Amino acid sequence: MPETRSTCPYCGVGCGVLLRPDGQGGLTVRGDPDHPANMGRLCSKGAALGETVGLEERLLTPQINGAKASWDHALDLVAKTFRTTIASHGPDSVGFYVSGQLLTEDYYVANKLMKGFIGSANIDTNSRLCMASTVAGQKRAFGTDTVPGTYEDLDEADLVVLVGSNLAWCHPVLYQRVLAAREARGTRIAVIDPRRTASCDAADLHLALEPGSDVALFNHLLTRIHECGALDRTYLAHVEGFDDAVTAAFADDVSVTGLDRQDIAEFCDLWVGTDKVVTVFSQGVNQSSSGTDKVNAILNCHLAMGRIGRLGSGPFSVTGQPNAMGGREVGGLANMLACHLDLESAEHRATVQEFWNAPSLPDAPGLKAVEMFRAVAQGGIKALWIIHTNPVVSMPDADAVRKAIGACDFTVISDITAQTDTARCADVVLPATGWAEKTGTVTNSDRTISRQRAVLAAPGQARHDWAILADVGRRMGWPEAFDYDNPAEIFREYAALSGRAAQMGRDFDISGLRDLDDRAYDGLDPVRWPVGAAHHSGRFFTHGGFFHANGKARMLPLRWRPPAARVTARYPFRLNTGRIRDQWHTMTRTGLAARLSAHLAEPYVDLHPTDAAALGVGRADLVALESPQGKAILRARITDAQKPGQLFAPIHWTGETAPSGRIDAVVADVTDPVSGQPESKAAMVAARQFAAEWYGFAVSTRPVHPRAAYWARARTQRGWRLELADTHKVADWEAEARRLFDLPDAGIQSIKDTARGSVRLAFHQHGRLSAALFVSRTPVAVMRDYLCVMTGGPAPDILTGRPPADRPDPGPTLCACLSVGVNTVLRAIETDGLMSVDEIGQALGAGTNCGACKPELGALLATVPAREAAE
Repeated sequence: MPETRSTCPYCGVGCGVLLRPDGQGGLTVRGDPDHPANMGRLCSKGAALGETVGLEERLLTPQINGAKASWDHALDLVAKTFRTTIASHGPDSVGFYVSGQLLTEDYYVANKLMKGFIGSANIDTNSRLCMASTVAGQKRAFGTDTVPGTYEDLDEADLVVLVGSNLAWCHPVLYQRVLAAREARGTRIAVIDPRRTASCDAADLHLALEPGSDVALFNHLLTRIHECGALDRTYLAHVEGFDDAVTAAFADDVSVTGLDRQDIAEFCDLWVGTDKVVTVFSQGVNQSSSGTDKVNAILNCHLAMGRIGRLGSGPFSVTGQPNAMGGREVGGLANMLACHLDLESAEHRATVQEFWNAPSLPDAPGLKAVEMFRAVAQGGIKALWIIHTNPVVSMPDADAVRKAIGACDFTVISDITAQTDTARCADVVLPATGWAEKTGTVTNSDRTISRQRAVLAAPGQARHDWAILADVGRRMGWPEAFDYDNPAEIFREYAALSGRAAQMGRDFDISGLRDLDDRAYDGLDPVRWPVGAAHHSGRFFTHGGFFHANGKARMLPLRWRPPAARVTARYPFRLNTGRIRDQWHTMTRTGLAARLSAHLAEPYVDLHPTDAAALGVGRADLVALESPQGKAILRARITDAQKPGQLFAPIHWTGETAPSGRIDAVVADVTDPVSGQPESKAAMVAARQFAAEWYGFAVSTRPVHPRAAYWARARTQRGWRLELADTHKVADWEAEARRLFDLPDAGIQSIKDTARGSVRLAFHQHGRLSAALFVSRTPVAVMRDYLCVMTGGPAPDILTGRPPADRPDPGPTLCACLSVGVNTVLRAIETDGLMSVDEIGQALGAGTNCGACKPELGALLATVPAREAAE
């Protein structure tokens, strides 16, 4: 069977993939060598895509109040409830919360339905949580949300500055391009981040600034640009606001960054003295109560030196979702219209209204994400439709969001599974097609539009999102406006509207694609917009040409503001949150691939050794976090990558995988006043050792649902692994374990040491291990990775907790792409005399695919001499 070209559904890099069905419902996946974004490379998540398309957790039929229903019954209920709610309370009593997981065609129909026909701007997207500050900052500076950079700039830069971006873990394919440029042309790398991340491994300079102080640093850089006479006066003819911006910058105080003066000077000299500079920024910039100002502080520096619109130079926002850019382009945010038209412009509204033949358009922005869920809680929004996102986990103040959705008069969820925290709160759950079953387009971080193509049949009764939305639009009374037969028809309409926008002086233009027939649409190659007669095919802003009325860019006067939440004696720690290498959002996809959970299998918190000592927290202990909003319990990872007083925790765990690990339950719903983006990286929390009465580790062939205060489960190749802990004693461990595993009649092995509080139990059926539980008063010390591969087979010696001498334990997975364990690497280092990361790659393959594990391989190499010296 031939391969099908498609696009990876994870981050905004937009990697091309080649897919081949295996005939049994699965896929083989490899990188597309001809796609301009990745040229054949894939990260660990992309490489494991074929392991995530199973149907065991799929929603296959519509549900109403948990019971199966027909599509007609479900959609009639949705349409009727939305109609009656609007009739009784007005159009602003309803809301859509959508997702960067939608294809552009899905997004377009959702936006058209809400803004054009329901008549409310209450549609927002989870992209509000990751890149809204960039949208706002670029609109303030350029007049439109235009990303001027391209991936080729990374190949040609002499200096790449990563600001609030752990590119090595979050966008590893782009990071490999940066490393390739360093190898080929000596590109230097600077990292600006409060913590030391994997991206610092190859950095020439790491500035571990205080959280939220980016504006002060870039203001200082602007003053140095001015003092050094490095301004591009010719380019500044295309810019207004320079004098006020510089005056404000001189009034700011760079000492709030907490950085050494020499390091600051080195950074400024490097930035000013290097001709081609790309500044890559991501969530560490955006997710802040001053996120928009941070964006503009970066843009100010590039504008002042004319470092924009040139190959190898420019500010470059990298997005977190596969179609966050597409959502911006179709007006998926509450304060935008499609094709980068302005919602608050009467002329723009009239153009869109006439094009859609819509009854009316709202003349004011709708509710942004945080505002929307507050309105749900207060009863202002009475009917809510959530599409492909999990706000009960991902929104700040997540417990309040769960309560609000649960109390909403009517909530609809469209998703691929009903097994999410949010879907469990819904009245109606609609089965949508998943990534490999959908066809349409997505736009990546450098404005490249790529086709996503279906290679698997839609399972059960699952339907495409555009079709679900259009069907509801027809049932609500607008049959002609939503009479679509396929996504190509939607794309042509959207492309034609972009031509209208271009005629009005907007940047977004794909009108050159509006006449694609279905066959040409199906065969569309990756193309970077603009694609239309009104625009050149080159770069934005090379010679000015900005989108404010006077054609100029704007530099803004900015001053540093501290994070909104101030640490106190009661809440003395600053909590940073973010992604990890091998997981994605709330794990509804990556959690299905066992090898992606083998690297970091449970929620954790990183803390500095001095803080750990002060709290009495040892390695592998549990840490309880508390804020005014909520609580969490996480595994301790003690590391000097964190500065004292600062903590880091990942965002991925949910009520389905680790209820006490829902980290956004402790994050306040503070937002940036301009962008509405939540401050997710500077929460204030208290921390203490979680005083468990017992700890447990378990393996099982089936998923289990514990009752413990702390539990975290992850898939293995043969079932599930489970960490547990609680403060309450268990009187009868055998009875408790039989209930946990639902094995009332299985044979049992047991070892009990009452004095030490140790219990080990194994359950066998038909000579095969069904489950095992290891309990201790302290964190359980067993060979977890060995135990995980023993379920489902004969395991008479399982209770030793370690492999026999003739069966080496690979240890925790270090390279998820090729499933190479830590112990495997250590044995190869010691027995084969491997001396470098490259030699490890040649011997074992580790680090040779996406390269995201190379920093850990280097750290492992560094431990070998220390161990030998100790011996």
